[in-house]
Amino acid sequence: ENISDSSLNITDCTQVVVPEEVFFTVAAAGILENLLILIAVVRNKNLHLPMYFFICSLAISDMLGSLYKTLENIFIILCKMGYLTRHGDFEKKLDDAMDSMFILSLLGSIFSLLAIAADRYITIFYALRYHNIMTLRRALVILAIIWTFCAGSSIAIALFSYEAATVIPFTILFPLMMFFILCLYVHMFLLARSHAKKIASLPTSTVHHRTNMKGAITLTIFLGVFLCCWAPFVLHILLARFCPHNPYCACYMSIFHVNGTLIMCNAIINPMIFAFRSPELRSTFKKMLYCSR
Repeated sequence: ENISDSSLNITDCTQVVVPEEVFFTVAAAGILENLLILIAVVRNKNLHLPMYFFICSLAISDMLGSLYKTLENIFIILCKMGYLTRHGDFEKKLDDAMDSMFILSLLGSIFSLLAIAADRYITIFYALRYHNIMTLRRALVILAIIWTFCAGSSIAIALFSYEAATVIPFTILFPLMMFFILCLYVHMFLLARSHAKKIASLPTSTVHHRTNMKGAITLTIFLGVFLCCWAPFVLHILLARFCPHNPYCACYMSIFHVNGTLIMCNAIINPMIFAFRSPELRSTFKKMLYCSR
């Protein structure tokens, strides 16, 4: 925020500000929708499967992203009202904590998408051995490793965020992991195409194959939405670190609030995709709604 404000002095681009009412409404909607996903999975024992646990991990990451932007906006409002100073010790620690939450949300989303992609890959191409390969216990261990690594990395990156040696690996990790997931999807669809020709004569296998491919398509939608919502903000971080006083970089950073809102939109869109693509989740939502009535 400070870099964006100071950089606007050397550019003709005016800063685009999202109204606070819209900002908090989007954030609240994202938190509530993902909380609904978590409650649905907990209440429905049929959803106690590795795939849905990985989806819950993604929902938690989305909630953290919305919560981070909400707290950051409240922090900025309090600073402008004079209740907090930008350079105090307490404010510095609070800022580091919020930065750590942001990084945790981003890393959690990336690794949750990677876990979901790997789960889909095993489901499609090792269907007969899936329950032996991806057990519930193994899925929980994977999630524990993911969140332990993400928590440690987020704290380390937040503490040393002003060092180029920290910013560069963090920003490189984003496109690197996205490229790896993309390669996994391409490999998945190419193999699925060849397998589809081989099992065309088997009706039950074809139905099972179509179901798994539907899951792969859903995850492809997740990946596309994730890139559209997070990539602009990651680019903002890079520009703010390496060319904060360049007029073109400053012009892009004038849409800082829009990029932040996109992160929260991701938290709203993902649960909609879950509800639209998963019959089991739709059924659970209906039962929850009827029970509440």
